[in-house]
Amino acid sequence: MNVSVKHNRSSALRQLLRNRMPKLPRGIASVCSAHPLVIEAALKHAASEGSAALIEATCNQVNQEGGYTGMTPRDFRRFVEDIASAVGFPVERLILGGDHLGPNPWKKLPAHDAMVRAEAMMAAYVEAGFEKIHLDTSMGCAGEPVALTDELTAERAARLARVAEDAALRSGHRAPVYIIGTEVPPPGGASHALDDLEITRPEASLNTLEVHHAAFAKAGIEAAIERVIGIVVQPGVEFSNADVAVYRPDRTHALVSALDHMPGLIFEAHSTDYQPAHALAALVDGGFAILKVGPGLTFALREALYGLDAIAKVLAAEASSVSLYAIMEKTMLEKPESWGSYYGGSAEEQRLQRHFSYSDRIRYYWPDKRAVSAVESLFTRLDGDIPETLISQYLGRIYPAVIDKKVPPRARDLCIAAIEMALGPYSAATIA
Repeated sequence: MNVSVKHNRSSALRQLLRNRMPKLPRGIASVCSAHPLVIEAALKHAASEGSAALIEATCNQVNQEGGYTGMTPRDFRRFVEDIASAVGFPVERLILGGDHLGPNPWKKLPAHDAMVRAEAMMAAYVEAGFEKIHLDTSMGCAGEPVALTDELTAERAARLARVAEDAALRSGHRAPVYIIGTEVPPPGGASHALDDLEITRPEASLNTLEVHHAAFAKAGIEAAIERVIGIVVQPGVEFSNADVAVYRPDRTHALVSALDHMPGLIFEAHSTDYQPAHALAALVDGGFAILKVGPGLTFALREALYGLDAIAKVLAAEASSVSLYAIMEKTMLEKPESWGSYYGGSAEEQRLQRHFSYSDRIRYYWPDKRAVSAVESLFTRLDGDIPETLISQYLGRIYPAVIDKKVPPRARDLCIAAIEMALGPYSAATIA
């Protein structure tokens, strides 16, 4: 790895971590989830590694109107800090971020109206103490092209950054660090074939920085550009419903070289879910020091829950009981808004995708009262140690850790372990 990339990463991570760690890591995983078990697992994992924890809420999950979780940014902060307190994670090592902050939740509205709401969301995030802000204004609103010009994207990003700067000053919080980008992968995975992914051209990433410099200066927030720590680009990493595009460093030599001309900056890689450990390490080697992961963690949780449901049936011979799978299927069919426009094909193909797609849109349904009740009932039915032989049968990935006495053979512990296993490759890739 060349020295300049190491320098870029070190400088940017120092700004992000704010001296939270005695030794800077090579990179950091960004956990983008609002599921309480995922948050708990992420904090326990960070505690075991002695590292900081970066937890991010997306604009659709959490906003001033509640998002699909029903939480405002202030609610989300309390939610995460309460979990941190319960598991003994030092709150001073917690970093909260806002992901894809921009007009996306309201993009069906005219741009003026969508941006006014995005400004209110931005203020709410910063006033709640979120320190890492991903400015994402790359999408068109009603009557606009799907993708905007770099100049308009930067202009709107600067407008939101100005709101963030004012909110930090007004509330007494530290001014945030920013992630920018004009070629931002869609949140939650791709809905198109992965064989046509275009890697960001190096000149495009340089232009992104240039137009944002100009837009921030025009908005009168020159100081904020010094707190831009990273740029979102497309390194050929993505997942769809049934496929994963694995990172190939041989295809990104030119893009990575662009960091030589952007002192103090790193790249942020989105949609790194399901990447093998060697690919994550190669991404960090190339200067992609922030690795976003979300659906891959709830995918691991769903695997564990479905395995536990099968175990419960075996233990109690409950041939007549309603399975967790059936409850989730009924819930999703009654409320298709979060999957209907994302899953295509035949009725049978859609059924499989509802439960087993890499995009894991079932994650939107775990907060439903029926789902919460079903999971609580499952944990109650499995109150006590689960036979190791059944863990081997239905939760094979976790079985070695169970027989090594690293994971207790209890339902909740097995779910946490499944999520931590999905996080393991990120630690291996990012910790120096």
